[in-house]
This record gives sequence, C-alpha cells and structure tokens, in this order.
Amino acid sequence: MDYFSSDFKLGILGGGQLGKMLLYETRKWDIYTKVMDASPQAPCKIACNEFVLGDLMDFDAVLAFGKDVDVLTIEIENVNVDALEKLEEEGVKVYPPPKALRTIQNKAQQKLFYVDNNIPTANFSRFAYASEIKDSVENGGLEFPFVWKSAQFGYDGQGVKIVRKTDDLDGLPPGECITEKMVDFKNELAVIVAKSSSGEVKTYPVVEMEFHPEANQVEYVICPARIDEKVAQKAQQVALKVSEHIGHVGLLAVELFQTLDDTILVNEVAPRPHNSGHYSIEASYTNQFEQHIRAILGLPLGKTDSKVAGVMVNLVGAEGHQGDVVYENIQEILAMEGVTPHIYGKKQTRPFRKMGHVTIVNQNMGKAREMAQKVKEKISVISK
Repeated sequence: MDYFSSDFKLGILGGGQLGKMLLYETRKWDIYTKVMDASPQAPCKIACNEFVLGDLMDFDAVLAFGKDVDVLTIEIENVNVDALEKLEEEGVKVYPPPKALRTIQNKAQQKLFYVDNNIPTANFSRFAYASEIKDSVENGGLEFPFVWKSAQFGYDGQGVKIVRKTDDLDGLPPGECITEKMVDFKNELAVIVAKSSSGEVKTYPVVEMEFHPEANQVEYVICPARIDEKVAQKAQQVALKVSEHIGHVGLLAVELFQTLDDTILVNEVAPRPHNSGHYSIEASYTNQFEQHIRAILGLPLGKTDSKVAGVMVNLVGAEGHQGDVVYENIQEILAMEGVTPHIYGKKQTRPFRKMGHVTIVNQNMGKAREMAQKVKEKISVISK
C-alpha cells in the first residue's frame, strides 16, 4: 500500500501530547491522519487532517470513528476494546492488537500474564474490592509497606499509592485493585521494544528513570542507563520476552526494576510511545514516534542507537498553581547548549500535570545530567 501523499488514512485514538508527537512524523511523510479525543482543546487538534470529538471509552463512538480508517492505533490505553475487536473483525488493522491491549489495560490481568509466562515480577495480591485489603492486613495476609494499584485507569502516577499504615488505606477507590510487595531496587529502568506488523523486532537502549517522590512521576530519563552491560543485556532480554508473549505490534515500553542483587523484575508495560522514549527525538537515529509509525505500517524499522547521550526532564505543573499556563525562564534554558524544550499545547496547568519536556544532549553523559539539573532548577510551569 502507498502510505505517502495518498488516500491512505491513519486513525489515532487519543489526542494528547503523544499523539501530537506522532503527528510530527505523519506530517513529515504526508500521511493523512484522523484523530479522536474527548477534549476540544486536545494538543493533536491543530496538526491532524481530521479531528473528531468523542469519548474513547464509548463503544459506538470508537466504532464509528474507526470504520473509514485503514490502520488504527492508540496513544493512550484507556479506549473501548470491545469496539476495537469489532473493527478488527470488520477488516480494520488495529495496532496494538485488541487482545494484547485487553491484557495490558487491567493491571491484575497484566500481573497474571507475567506469572503465566514465567516473566519475573514483584509478588502481588489481587482484590475485587479495596475494602478487602484491610481484612487481609488484619489476618496476616499482607504486611506493611506495600504498593496499592488500581486495576484500571491509572495514568501518570494516578491510581498508585504506597501504603505504610492502616490510615493510608482511607479514601482509596473502592474497585478492583492489586497490592505489590515493595521492591528494594537500585534503579528503575525501561526498555522500548519495536515490533513491526511484518515481524521485525528491535530494542532501544536501556534507559534509567528518576522519579518524583510525591507525584510518582518520572522527573528524569537518562540514556544510556548508568548500569553494567550485563545488567543492560538482561533487561533487554526480559523486555523481549514480554514482547514475544504479549503479541503487540508497534512500540512496547517495558518498565523494570533492577534489584539489589541485579535481578530484573517487570513493573508494568505500555503498548505505545512512552515518556521513557522522549529523549529519542533529539538523541536517537530513529525517534520512538517515527518508529511506531514504521512498525504499524509494516515499514522497515529504523536504527535505534543513540547518536549522543540524552537526558529528558519532564515539565509538570508547579504545586500551588492552577489556571492559564506560563513557562517561567524558558528563554534562559533556550540559551543553554544542547537544550530543546517541547511544549505540549495544554493551555491550563495544575499541580503535576505533564505540560512538556526538555531534552538535553551531550557527548558526555555526566555533563548532560548536570545540565538537566540546571534546567530543572531554572524553568517553572506556573499560572498567571
């Protein structure tokens, strides 16, 4: 099929920043795009060929949206899988496949998938209702501390909480959830696996992630990870095993723990472009967004090596600020060598909302990390 400057139509469910960055690549190649999102201010709206306002969890809306596209992909997991399965039955190519997405959407199902396929992961318990957790603690089935995760609809640090005492259970959403044993780890790592609809597979270098202690959001992504080569190889092997068994097409971001004895455990996965791959826009031969397009269209996968060391800094809304956004001191970071800001186009800020990111590239990883710290200290995302 001719994808370029043709009648081919790519559908994207979700119009947020990941979709916007996918559209950098479709614009570059003149691929016609149709996007659906529930927000009339979605970042994708200004860059796609067609924009449809609709609820991604609504069966009829998703079904109607997908009927006239040739390939359908996602930029967020929270979409109606029943509708995707129906579209697939009707001949629409849907990537990632709905079967894989159904497993990934539910964290309890995801954890059971790891166990069933002998993929190393933290010990966990599954609960139909959050109220059952307190009974388990009182009866000796659970010990503090542990991590609580909502089974569905968690995103950007939402739906995750460290529970250290009984009072921490107050106010948890009542529905299905899991608890995980706290993992003593040296590093939080990630590997992005690209798998083409033609079967070609490539991995990006292992990255290291540093998290904000309160928001449970990534503050820095560092590529390459500052780890031993044997550990990096082990991380990539585990990520490839997850990819093989889950049957995705496109990108699969595999988040990992490196334990104190260098065991690699899978935390969770995302079947789409991912925050841990944003560095690749400036630092890689083929950035993750172009790679996702190549993969879902069955085109040859691009080179995944990095050209330079890269560090990504997330720009999130400052605490105490809500309303019309202002990027304070952005001109000062633009004066720094190797620094590239990406603004997502969200007009309203609120505490910890992802508003953009900054990539810092340098031949020397130490210098890149030092510069990233300066960028983090200098720029602020505040309200008017």
